[in-house]
Amino acid sequence: MDASDLVTTASEVTAPTRRPAAFRLLRDSTGTVGTVFVMLIVVLALFAPYLSPYRPEEINVARRLAPPSAEHWMGTDQLGRDVFSRLVFGTRLALVVALPAVIAGALVGMLLGLLAGYLGGWVETALLWLFDVVRSFPALLFAIAIIALVGPSLFVVVFIMALTRFPSYGRLIRAQTLKIRQEEYVAASRALGCSPVRVMLRHILPNAVAPLFIQAAMDVPVVITFEAGLSFLGLGVPPPTPSWGSMLREGYTYVRATPWMIVFGSGFLVMATLGFTFFAEALRDLFDVRIRSEGAN
Repeated sequence: MDASDLVTTASEVTAPTRRPAAFRLLRDSTGTVGTVFVMLIVVLALFAPYLSPYRPEEINVARRLAPPSAEHWMGTDQLGRDVFSRLVFGTRLALVVALPAVIAGALVGMLLGLLAGYLGGWVETALLWLFDVVRSFPALLFAIAIIALVGPSLFVVVFIMALTRFPSYGRLIRAQTLKIRQEEYVAASRALGCSPVRVMLRHILPNAVAPLFIQAAMDVPVVITFEAGLSFLGLGVPPPTPSWGSMLREGYTYVRATPWMIVFGSGFLVMATLGFTFFAEALRDLFDVRIRSEGAN
């Protein structure tokens, strides 16, 4: 065996460990299905005006409660509005609510969890008390109370979801910070005179943030479902804005005669929920060192 054979053999042995993250994300059926569903949801949201054959608020009373056909792929509702167009624009609303709520909650929770885990003492005690107080309120009852005071709107829904999600992110980052701050490189940074802010942002946060991404991905379907539940109760985004929850509520009224609104509306909601859930599980497997080491073996 000459030197070229040795190089070839070594490259073949090390090739599995050098596979890109995208390949490892799609290596199993769960990651593939989740990624495809998430990409489909994102494409529908971004290109909703071009994919919808009708405007979502366009009324045609002569075609009210029409069954699925070549003209209206998923039928029409009680006002003659195209169900498919409203579901596609509802995809945009679902992401507009879920992504800002999750990002805002993650940023606030990350900052507070980092402070609680690194500073300790009374700061940690006060922040843990804040986390417990916020988590003690049932999210649905809290949302109903806030909406009863200020009225339903898109901003209110995003604010409520961000407010009810940040304690879980804060506790997660605190636990990661408590573990990482004991590492030798953190102690060395403090010994060299680095400020607490620099230590937290340069040495602790980059090593503690990976579980936060996984938790955030898992919370996206939770927020989408919660917004749909509020809209189903008439407490979400006010009409005529298309929302999956409000469409399910309207379809429930005519479920015996026109079940397609319930069937197709539930299908979109299930696709978003399963897609982000499977995608989050694939991310967890991607970042989990133990699972990766077992797969390599």
